[in-house]
Amino acid sequence: MSEIDQIVHELKCAFDGEAWHGPALMEILDGVDAKAAFDRPIATAHTIWELVLHVAGWERVITRRLHGEKLVLSDAENFGQIRDTSETAWKQAVTNLRQTHKQLIEDVSKLAEEKLSARTPGKPYDLRFMLHGAAQHAAYHGGQIALLKRARA
Repeated sequence: MSEIDQIVHELKCAFDGEAWHGPALMEILDGVDAKAAFDRPIATAHTIWELVLHVAGWERVITRRLHGEKLVLSDAENFGQIRDTSETAWKQAVTNLRQTHKQLIEDVSKLAEEKLSARTPGKPYDLRFMLHGAAQHAAYHGGQIALLKRARA
């Protein structure tokens, strides 16, 4: 298996399932409705909804960095601003997360292996480090979401 294939596998496992660490992000989000997503069971923590927006936002940044863009998210973009708390808006946020992840997978799959050593635009690390970090990021926030779900129970 090439390193690109391994990274794609890690991204898919952390996001969709069959991860070593336990349930993947989308498995954890299964059954979460808008009310649960917007609820703040831990006063000082982000909501599930904010975390979904955060993961999607950073996966967009990572995808754009693969294409040479030098960018970061603003504070407002980092965890999003939720103005519509309807079920439709929540489902759209999850759909957007899925689409963003699908695009990341597609773009990583097309990446030439030798590009992994290239420096990430505007950062002191290479694309390899960033892409492995993307899988870790999804797993980390999946764990936070699992704790928020448990705190609501």
